[in-house]
Amino acid sequence: MLGRSRSGTPSDLLAVGLGNPGAEYSRTRHNAGADAVELLASRCGEHLKRSKEQALVAEVRVDGRRLALAFPQTYMNDSGRSVVRLVRRFGIEDMSRLVVIHDELDLPLGTVRVKAGGGLAGHNGLRSIKAHLHTDEFTRVRIGIGKPPGGKEQGAEHVLKAPSRRDRTELDVSIEVAADAVECILEHGVSAAQNRFNG
Repeated sequence: MLGRSRSGTPSDLLAVGLGNPGAEYSRTRHNAGADAVELLASRCGEHLKRSKEQALVAEVRVDGRRLALAFPQTYMNDSGRSVVRLVRRFGIEDMSRLVVIHDELDLPLGTVRVKAGGGLAGHNGLRSIKAHLHTDEFTRVRIGIGKPPGGKEQGAEHVLKAPSRRDRTELDVSIEVAADAVECILEHGVSAAQNRFNG
């Protein structure tokens, strides 16, 4: 399915933060996952760098464990094209070791949840990853951004527009929590992270 050719050292965990490339999308709600990955890299004194997998990538160690971090540069709706190559590069065969961090309309702002596999909740980035990996068994860290105040038809504007200062402050806290959740998954596993972060 994914092939077995690997061009890099296996990682203990691959965390992929979803978003869109380019300054116009920076700090929007839709880039919350990418912001979390950048935060994880900065906590370890690293920066994401361009890679041949069409992503910005960093490899860090947290308490001796190898954590690969990536922000696909393919645009959200085509994230799977990059993720399938990242999975191969970092030797991820057990899909629970792939953690996708993404914004989630169905969760209120300020909420972070850890999920093992399951539905896609209409998220185009997740849909693309499933289409390329042929599985939805990857782990998710979901960052709540809340529903658009004007209803579903304003969903695109809601996710692609910069939030208010107040909402941004709350989102920044969630991004910190999401980064904590990834570190917890790396150290203790998905179930332990669910117990700690899913309330």
